[in-house]
Amino acid sequence: MNSQHSLPHSPADRPGRRGFSRRRFFAGAAAGTAAAGAAALRRPARAANAGAFRHGVASGDPLPGSVIIWTRVTPTEDAAPGSGLGPESTVGFEVAADLDFRDIVADGQVSTGPGVDHTVHVELTDLQPDTTYFYRFRIVGGPLDGELSPMGRTRTAPNPGDHVEKLTVAFASCTNWEAGFYSPFYDLADRAWAEEIDLVTFLGDYIYEYASGEYPGPRGIAREHEPAHEIVSLADYRARFAKQHTDPAAQEAHGAAPWIVIWDDHEVTNDTWREGAENHDEASQGPYLERRNNAMQAYFEWLPVRATSPSKEGHIYRSLDFGDLAHVSVMDLRTYRDEQPTAFNHNHANGTGPDGQRTILGSEQFQWLADDIRSSRARWNVLANSVMFAPLNLSLVRDDRRTSDVAEFLGPRSAPGIPLNYDQWDGYAADRERLLDVLEEHNAQTGAECLVLTGDIHTEWGNEIYSRRSLLGAEAVCASVTAPNVADALGLPPGNGISRLAEDVIKNGNHHVRHVNLDAHGYGIARLAHDGVDLTWLRVDDPYVEQYALTPAVEMRYEPGQGLVS
Repeated sequence: MNSQHSLPHSPADRPGRRGFSRRRFFAGAAAGTAAAGAAALRRPARAANAGAFRHGVASGDPLPGSVIIWTRVTPTEDAAPGSGLGPESTVGFEVAADLDFRDIVADGQVSTGPGVDHTVHVELTDLQPDTTYFYRFRIVGGPLDGELSPMGRTRTAPNPGDHVEKLTVAFASCTNWEAGFYSPFYDLADRAWAEEIDLVTFLGDYIYEYASGEYPGPRGIAREHEPAHEIVSLADYRARFAKQHTDPAAQEAHGAAPWIVIWDDHEVTNDTWREGAENHDEASQGPYLERRNNAMQAYFEWLPVRATSPSKEGHIYRSLDFGDLAHVSVMDLRTYRDEQPTAFNHNHANGTGPDGQRTILGSEQFQWLADDIRSSRARWNVLANSVMFAPLNLSLVRDDRRTSDVAEFLGPRSAPGIPLNYDQWDGYAADRERLLDVLEEHNAQTGAECLVLTGDIHTEWGNEIYSRRSLLGAEAVCASVTAPNVADALGLPPGNGISRLAEDVIKNGNHHVRHVNLDAHGYGIARLAHDGVDLTWLRVDDPYVEQYALTPAVEMRYEPGQGLVS
């Protein structure tokens, strides 16, 4: 066993750009059923808002005999996140096969300190595959000697090739602190402790970079950011990540199941690309890559991820196997992409013009992904994906004066018949076609189909995925946990007539879109089996009010060869 800490990153100087943002549009436009059986296992105590382990515990990136466990230590009150203060400390860990920690299967000690913001990553090894474990941390020495963390629950992956009947994956994204409480995570944690969820995929926008008040929910600031200014420095990003980990629902969800995480843009700043971002001003905020590297360092410090930062000549894209059922490919759609186009013509959109080779993945990551998919022998190729994969034509929505504001929220204006959100895969259609060719070839050889799990767009979608010739799988897009959706942005109540009309128009103009809801907040669950995938979207009633159980609002099933059916 060994510990892994985030490493410092190297700054560089490259330009950024400014343009349309959903946040600025919002600022202008805005002027159930309980999880059953949670008592089957004992839920841990929530971390206190004081003490050594006030930021909770987490686990992630499960392999057949290994998983990462994480915590953050506050050894002294001056060791605030991002301060660079506080002494080095020694932290013990214990891993048990039982809730009472009588059957200890692994233990050890690691050190941490201000160089990694007092975070702790332990890579557990030599565990049994497909097995649930419980873990906790303990302060060793000093005035807090013996203090225990909350208990966490995690699970290793099955061996590649082992027969697995089912895998249940929760998927979530877009936790905006100022737009509400993270109530969906209470529900998620209950279901995980009741053994109804095996794994959590978080698909980006874990934090938002804006200054307090720049991007709140429809009824104003639910709770204020820390720090209050827009974050740029390493200290800023550390403090903002730390604040996320004080949310009690997030703590419970992190401690209930292993997470697989990937960033989108707001972990750095809005609409990032390889050398810049929409929401970055070099004159006042310094070199973009220096800011990006600060954000990446804080990300790796504050989340349970085993990947290596791109700014240290590593990468966060990676894959994980779950027996013969699922092969999960985690894609980085920000670090290597070309700049988003600001104007499009038909050739740009379909990838045959002079920009037909523009990339969202980068050549090295694309080759890795193609080889990764081809090497899989699992029933499902699951793509952990931060922006909408399926094509989306919003021309009819834009051209109807009643719904034109909806199109403006979902993407910038363009010519009729052309995709409207260039930040999504629609802006990189040639890369998408190349990936679809790989998936189609693999499907023909092995029968494997794809399930794309997506975040980013703050709304629910169920899309069928087609190559030029055949149905290949489905895409499930979760609503945001709290970040403003269409109804929030337009100042309308959920279920309003404009949103319902826009949803109908979207489905009429995009026949592969089988489900869309523009007004929800919540998360999704995908239940994978060899004969299909059952999808559930769960919704919170009001993100401004803490809610402990969510209602399953929509259920669909992907039937191989048939597509999505209600």
